[in-house]
Amino acid sequence: MLAEGDWRPTAEVSDPATIGFHLSALYSPVGWMSWAMIARMWEASLATDEAKRSFKNGVLGETWMETGEAPEWQRLYKRREDWQLGTVPSGGLFLTAGADVQKDRIEVSVWAWGRGITSWFIDHIIIDGGPEHAGTWQQLSAVLDRTWPHAHGARLGLAKLSIETGYESPAVYAWARAVGQSQVAPVKGVEGFNRVAPIVGPSYVDVTENGRKLRRGARLWTVAVSTFKAETYRFLRLNRPTDEEIAGGAQYPAGFVHLARGLEAEWIKQLVAEQLVTIKTKRGFQRLEWQKLRVQNRLQY
Repeated sequence: MLAEGDWRPTAEVSDPATIGFHLSALYSPVGWMSWAMIARMWEASLATDEAKRSFKNGVLGETWMETGEAPEWQRLYKRREDWQLGTVPSGGLFLTAGADVQKDRIEVSVWAWGRGITSWFIDHIIIDGGPEHAGTWQQLSAVLDRTWPHAHGARLGLAKLSIETGYESPAVYAWARAVGQSQVAPVKGVEGFNRVAPIVGPSYVDVTENGRKLRRGARLWTVAVSTFKAETYRFLRLNRPTDEEIAGGAQYPAGFVHLARGLEAEWIKQLVAEQLVTIKTKRGFQRLEWQKLRVQNRLQY
């Protein structure tokens, strides 16, 4: 079968000399690596995850996905809790939000935080309109003044809102400077696990306002996205105590992420829409990289 195969390129290229094929060892010519040899290598690799990773990368030529790195959305959906979205449960001490600026809207996710880095998803706000519209920023400014009812009767406002600067950064900087740095933190995400610190800053960036360039006009924080994604996924994988354990006085583990019953399945799917995989670089080295499993995702810092 292999000897009589006819390899045909499917991509259109200007130079035929650049045509290449991505093949696993299963396509090796007879005498290089037989299927029997590959089968024995596979059986031997079942002993450890490291061996399986080496087999999948080096023999099959496929990407290795770190086991358990993406929490199963079905499990998160089933363990939702009976409290109302838009309200802060009794354990919540303060609120933060993350704003994602996109071409036609700004999406804001509001979270409550308690002791031991415990968190509750509180609200999701969609502001229609792109960053070129003044009304979009006015609505975002109004979010800074909003409050949410607490289970003990008080109302909580946002302690801090981070806003991503990857899209239309000049407009983001100008808005952040206008509303003030006490409540708003512009952030820039950087990939990779080899960062000196998970958060670096603030650094000052120039801002253009009414055609004038303002030096040191906005303060920017650099965030190690890979590190925080890995931590968030670790928290999402924590198991909820059983009702019997809770009745007996058991506490939720530190870092537990509480999700309300009102959250839809699609939202939870987007929360775990990325997977940490091991890929091989052009120079033959291996590195970890976050890759999207879905087009949209909700994982924000």
